[in-house]
Amino acid sequence: MLRSTSAPRRLAGTRLLAMARKEMLQLRRDPRSLAFAFLVPVLLLVLFGYAITWDVDHIATAVLDEDGSAMSRALVEAFTASGYFSVVERPPTSAAIGPLLDRNEVQLALVIPPSFSADLGTARPARVQAIVDGSDANTATIVLAYAQAVVQHFSTRVQMEGGRRRPPLVALSRVWYNEELRSRNMIVPALVAVIMAIIAAMLTSLTIAREWERGTMEQLAATPVTRAEVVLGKLLPYLAIGFVDVLLTCGIGVLLYQVPFRGSLWLLMGLAVLFLLGALGFGIFISAVTRTQILATQLSLITTFLPSFILSGFMFSIGVMPRPLQILSLLVPARYFSVVTRGVFLKGVGVEVLWVQALLMMGFAVLGLGLAMRAFRKEL
Repeated sequence: MLRSTSAPRRLAGTRLLAMARKEMLQLRRDPRSLAFAFLVPVLLLVLFGYAITWDVDHIATAVLDEDGSAMSRALVEAFTASGYFSVVERPPTSAAIGPLLDRNEVQLALVIPPSFSADLGTARPARVQAIVDGSDANTATIVLAYAQAVVQHFSTRVQMEGGRRRPPLVALSRVWYNEELRSRNMIVPALVAVIMAIIAAMLTSLTIAREWERGTMEQLAATPVTRAEVVLGKLLPYLAIGFVDVLLTCGIGVLLYQVPFRGSLWLLMGLAVLFLLGALGFGIFISAVTRTQILATQLSLITTFLPSFILSGFMFSIGVMPRPLQILSLLVPARYFSVVTRGVFLKGVGVEVLWVQALLMMGFAVLGLGLAMRAFRKEL
């Protein structure tokens, strides 16, 4: 005698929806969790988006012009005309440069020697000294690069005015995807991945632990729901919240920070679902293991914030890290989602480029859900 399998499937679907509805009711009764779910991602994006930047402009400059000629003044004007340098101090002697750098009043000191214009008129190379505060290595590197570019452009102009029709070599460069070299265009898309990794795990890390602390696990254990139905039922409401958070943060990135969005929104959201499934499942795994909300929150913060912030390529390039850290970064899912967000935002690439990241995030989703189902026990 054959039996239809549609009835058990309908029953399982009913139990799953009932679990999801129960979790939604708990969220509605806890406005703090809802505020955390929707306001914290926006707050983090706004704060980090404005606070983290690698753009260096309006460089405070001190000029010691010991030559005092028309050529030395033309060089100083070339620096100010570049738009990056602002002459704020003119120290009388070289001894006054050190205190200016010590007090962070200037970032660059330009010293033009007395023989500058005379050397330009001969075959000897004219020298200019640039003194940079190296306490911030990244800023110092950028300032030196800007200064060298200004001096090189000034030197080429002097050569052309001296009788040469054209400079010996002209480099024509073109920047793709981030034409203005704005650091926010690189930071904000990756920041979406980092924020969602943190928020997703922290949201679901409280679900099972909340049941134990409120004493409702006994009622849940008495129901006929399976482990998979409990995990998926608790996950579905947070998946919807995470979906809205991704849309919200992406919209803020485009509207507030003017980050270009050149790819497919559908592709981004589809891959975001894979990433969220893994992150939410990992949060439920932490909740099932710890059984206390405080410990679950602390553990989820440690295991998601630090790896996502440091080893995802968001703040530091993975290629320059030591080899052990590069291998360790392969275990950080935010690394792959940040590649997706930057690729979709800035490059407009499709699944033919991002299929490796899609497969890895799919594996992360299977692992996260598998760990959650294995760790959850209905037994008291």
